[in-house]
Amino acid sequence: MAVSYKKLWKLLIDHDMKKKDLAKAADISNYTITKMSKGENVTVETLGKICKVLGCGVDDIMEFIPESEEK
Repeated sequence: MAVSYKKLWKLLIDHDMKKKDLAKAADISNYTITKMSKGENVTVETLGKICKVLGCGVDDIMEFIPESEEK
C-alpha cells in the first residue's frame, strides 16, 4: 500500500509555507522532506511533529493509496 502526502503539500500552500520552512519549524531533516516528496514512509514521530506545527491531524496530511490505484 502506497502513501500519498498530497494533502500535506496543499496544506503548506494554505499556510503559505515552503517545504524548507516546514522542515525548520518541525525540526525534521531535508532528507525526510525528500522522502515524503517521493511518497516514501516516515516515522510516526515525524508525522506528529508536522501535525503539531500545522495544527492538524495525521489524516489531514497523508492518506493510504490502495494497490489498485498506485499506478
